[in-house]
Amino acid sequence: MKTKLRIIYAITFLAVLLIEICISLFIHDDFIRPYVGDVLVMVLICALLRIFIPEEVKLLPAYVFIFAAAVEIAQYFDIVKLLGFEDNAFLSTIIGRTFSLHDILCYGAGCILFFVAKLLIKRLCRKESN
Repeated sequence: MKTKLRIIYAITFLAVLLIEICISLFIHDDFIRPYVGDVLVMVLICALLRIFIPEEVKLLPAYVFIFAAAVEIAQYFDIVKLLGFEDNAFLSTIIGRTFSLHDILCYGAGCILFFVAKLLIKRLCRKESN
């Protein structure tokens, strides 16, 4: 069952990663890129973690949300500048430079989406095992 779940999460990760890449390369609008992209990035991170942590971690989406919200709050205080990374384009992009409450709401929505998907995946795996 753990191997099957890992495969499901790996496929989920790859599918969401491809969607995120397509969004970043081809979509430059005011809704999908900033909002849907932020929702999906939480699903992406949770799926990635589940590949390497096959044991059930009931609060995994909550932990991912707390981490993402902490990063977003750090952006409010311009953590990139405080750490002296403002001239490093890679780190500035990864950490981010702009705070948005909307981002935190999208992260919450993404974690809820992952939690619901996780329940559905578990239910499907149980049905196939019986």
